[in-house]
Amino acid sequence: MIDPAHLAALRQKANELPFQPGVYLMRDKKGVIIYVGKAKKLKNRVTSYFRALESHTPKVLAMVENVDRFDYILTDSEFEALVLEASLIKQHQPKYNILLKDDKGYFYIHISNERWRRLTAVKQDPGDGGTLIGPYTSNYVVSQTVEQANKIFLLPTCRRPFPQDFGKGRVCLSYHIRQCMGVCTGKIPFEQYDEAVEGALGFIRGNVSGLCGELEKRMQAAAEALDFEQAARLRDRIAAIRRVGERQKVLHSGVDNCDILALAVGTDKFAVSVMLYRGERLCDKQDFVLSLPADSSPSALRAQFLLRYYADCTDFPRQVLLDAECDDRDLLERYLSERAGRRVILTIPQRGQKNQLTELCRENAAQVLSHRMRAGGREVALLDDLARTLGLRQAPQYIEAFDISNIGADTIVGGMTVFEGAQPKKSAYRKFTIAGVQGAPDDYASMREMLSRRLARLQEASSNGEAPPDAEELPQGFARQADLWLIDGGQTHVAAAKEVLAQFGVDIPVFGMVKDSRHRTRAVTGDGGEIALSAHGELFAFITRIQDETHRYTISFSRKKHRQTSIQLELCKVPGIGETRARALYRAFKTADAIRQQDEAALAAVPGMNARAAKAVYDFYHPGT
Repeated sequence: MIDPAHLAALRQKANELPFQPGVYLMRDKKGVIIYVGKAKKLKNRVTSYFRALESHTPKVLAMVENVDRFDYILTDSEFEALVLEASLIKQHQPKYNILLKDDKGYFYIHISNERWRRLTAVKQDPGDGGTLIGPYTSNYVVSQTVEQANKIFLLPTCRRPFPQDFGKGRVCLSYHIRQCMGVCTGKIPFEQYDEAVEGALGFIRGNVSGLCGELEKRMQAAAEALDFEQAARLRDRIAAIRRVGERQKVLHSGVDNCDILALAVGTDKFAVSVMLYRGERLCDKQDFVLSLPADSSPSALRAQFLLRYYADCTDFPRQVLLDAECDDRDLLERYLSERAGRRVILTIPQRGQKNQLTELCRENAAQVLSHRMRAGGREVALLDDLARTLGLRQAPQYIEAFDISNIGADTIVGGMTVFEGAQPKKSAYRKFTIAGVQGAPDDYASMREMLSRRLARLQEASSNGEAPPDAEELPQGFARQADLWLIDGGQTHVAAAKEVLAQFGVDIPVFGMVKDSRHRTRAVTGDGGEIALSAHGELFAFITRIQDETHRYTISFSRKKHRQTSIQLELCKVPGIGETRARALYRAFKTADAIRQQDEAALAAVPGMNARAAKAVYDFYHPGT
């Protein structure tokens, strides 16, 4: 916890800052810079850190608790502040800013130094005197290119030495499935093999059209010479090259000299994928998994990442495609353009091929994050899409949904379902019997009572010192705070939920799930009105699933409660049977038919019953016997 006197001193110093653009540097007790930020108005931005601490995210609060003092540098414009911020972050590598730590290195295509040459992907020179093609900045391009070249030209990928192993042992599976020419058989002439290696190198260097033209000439010559076996091999090789080319053409058409950047946000990590296109082909791809910094809105993450990623760039694209909005887009465009010496455009494609590639990049980021989080890539992408749609800072991993059901004024109940990682967590479901609403059914008052009791249990669990939400084994039910509330209802229900949250001082995003006249999910609503959902999208199906599951769970409890109430009211007509004995009989036998089938001994064995009361119940259900 930060010392109140120290906090007051920091707040006082921040209040003395000017309303001018500049950069601020947060330092710890050792004077080390732990955070660098920029501001359009320094006073407004810096004072926000030292007031209303309870509203800060955990990471912002952790940063503030470590601030001993801060410095600032005034600039003439917000753009100058942006450039200075990027320079200082690069220089000092502050703890609470983004750190590009992805074990980045350089990768090469290696051609071995031996008579029967091999093509492999390597991260460093093996030192055998072979030839290296590269460097590339990620293993993706290298591994994919080598794999395709070896398959197309039927080159061996095993470790058997040639010619020492000619004719020794069985041929491998690759030969039988026609992915290797079978050099190990000793029947492949060296000239034919060396020719295939040269063809693979031509393919790797991008001379696809020239290579196909040369192969076609040779195929025709072989056919004219009646060497149909050689002609068939060349024909298959041309077809394989063109198949790869066709796939690449479909995937990359219309995309030239641009980078695509997309991110997926988790609870404490986020992933960024960057795909680099040059000459209408994917030439490189990089993935980063990073810790969420102090200011962790997705738009801020994109802006900060762009600054760091292009800080040392020497090959600037003409266009950067983003998966969503980023902070200071105009300033970043200007910064990148000045660095590149020409115009660099930041854009968010809305349709067409570029939009499809941006979505592909985002799915890749979600998959990368899912590996780190040990979750399904589809679930990560779905929750990330939910966060985007609702404007949340990060993807909600723990969602609570609420519904109210009533069958008359005497049976009003509520239900809470829980979805963790996009999957239902039934052990955390909870039922509520609404007791504080009198008179005619009032959904809003019932909702307020249910949510108040839910938050009261959360506070009770916190005061009892139960495990925190980020513990290795999370407590079930009420002891964990949700990342998102979904209420079955419209804006009025959302307003009622926000009143309860404000009353308890708890910050949870809350949205309503709106149904149409046929009781089907139509949209999601918040303070800003309804957010339409595509009826054929996965997010729509997910919201519908939550709403349907919550309604099912609540209405099942309501019907059970109504049956219980009806039976108890019926039993209370029996002389000597009051609410306590009626409730005990219901718990023992569940239905009126089951009670009717019991003899007096079984009825008397129920806790709270005696022989006289048992006889009265038996006679009530068996008159005239």
